[in-house]
Amino acid sequence: NMLRQFAHIGRAVGLTSSGIPVFRVSAGSAVVHSHRWLSSSFSCRGGKDEEVGAVVPSVEAVEGVGEVLEEDLSDEMNLEQLTPRQVVEELNRFIVGQRDAKRAVAVALRNRWRRQQLPEAMREEIMPKNILMIGPTGVGKTEIARRLAKLVNAPFIKVEATKFTEVGFHGRDVDQIIRDLVDVSIQETRRKMRKRYRKEVEKATDKVIVDTLAGTQSRGTTRATFERLLRSGTLDQSTIEVDLPTKTNMGMDFFGGQGFEVQNRMERMFSGKERKKLKVKDARPLIAEMELEKLLSQEAVISEAVKNAEEYGIVFIDEIDKICSSGDYKGADASSEGVQRDLLPIIEGSTVSTRHGNVKTDHILFIASGAFHTSKPSDLLAELQGRLPIRVELQALTVDDLYQVLTVPENNLIRQQTMLMETEGVDLQFDEAAIKEITSVAAEVNTTVENIGARRLHTIIERVMEDISFNAPDMAGQRVDITTEDIKKHVSDMLLKTDLSKFVL
Repeated sequence: NMLRQFAHIGRAVGLTSSGIPVFRVSAGSAVVHSHRWLSSSFSCRGGKDEEVGAVVPSVEAVEGVGEVLEEDLSDEMNLEQLTPRQVVEELNRFIVGQRDAKRAVAVALRNRWRRQQLPEAMREEIMPKNILMIGPTGVGKTEIARRLAKLVNAPFIKVEATKFTEVGFHGRDVDQIIRDLVDVSIQETRRKMRKRYRKEVEKATDKVIVDTLAGTQSRGTTRATFERLLRSGTLDQSTIEVDLPTKTNMGMDFFGGQGFEVQNRMERMFSGKERKKLKVKDARPLIAEMELEKLLSQEAVISEAVKNAEEYGIVFIDEIDKICSSGDYKGADASSEGVQRDLLPIIEGSTVSTRHGNVKTDHILFIASGAFHTSKPSDLLAELQGRLPIRVELQALTVDDLYQVLTVPENNLIRQQTMLMETEGVDLQFDEAAIKEITSVAAEVNTTVENIGARRLHTIIERVMEDISFNAPDMAGQRVDITTEDIKKHVSDMLLKTDLSKFVL
């Protein structure tokens, strides 16, 4: 357990002459200082960081240490291995075009790793260069940010700017963005730790279930039989009684700093356990969660999660153009300009109070996006414009871009429809000419009516697939070919409306 804790908080830097793993950990680590056995369990060498070698007879004495170390190192090296070129190549697998936007986020991501390599004094001075994406709807603004967060396993949250109101009015204030980001970071941290302790948790979970079914006093053949049946899935439908913890949400978030502490105390006070009857397959994840809690220190989880949110968090603020006000509106109602003013300190860098402690926003990367159809970026407050120094304009999709959207990405729309029909036993095929017809119709409607980008493809494909999807259960074993005539037949009324719209004054 000691080696696994060090693998979690530090970086493996080698082995001693006797084969003992050596870790480099921060001297101020909350996990290190939380263990009473620390002083007698390792040796230190002075300096900015300590090199810690666990004193055990041999590495083999701790089962599974090698696997845990390998997983931890892969997580740590993930950001280091991702060069800007590799990030762009990865985004190209899912997003068509928008080269400038991809390069901007790739450089911003690489700068986060570069900053971590600098001395602490310089590290604190380097702030992230926040990004403002400008472009019509349906061209990939949100998808770029979402894929980027998945790529680096960073705490990521997407919010709509229109959901917030200025301080003093009923509604959500912008501080809730950071609180939600911390909650996401805690979930992500727990997921990573669950992966690290997977084998230990599975073993402990099986033991609890077998103890419940066979009794804690069972031995030998009886216990081995139950373990074999459990692993084979034979006992999945058996019913067992499980003591599950109960958590009470006191709903005191609106009290702010002291309210969070009161809320934590009240929840601990009213927390307890209740016995429930569940099937084994339903009880297993709940028991696994309880066993994981025993292996982890909640304080250590929260400490690492808050640090990850502060250092690697990404906040994507969508529809920021909807809080622009180009007029001279004055009144007592909540104003969009008030939301912009509230966003200023968070994006610039401030401290937000959460139930898990104070969180600094100085190094969180903010990516804002908007179509700016009825307004322009200069309508934003000048101070907010200055806090979004990198501006990237995303281009409207052409006919060729729309064709690539349908064919190039790994999970493109054509492939999605084909695989959906395969579940019904229908062999769906799109002719090359039909695909080109879909893209040309989409481009024409986008030009003459309203440009909604790649979302127009969804509209057309759903029209074409409506009858086939409805009758698919009765068409098992058949092949269905989508031709140009099918496309024209289903979208002819859309083209008619397009022609008429030209003459509407």
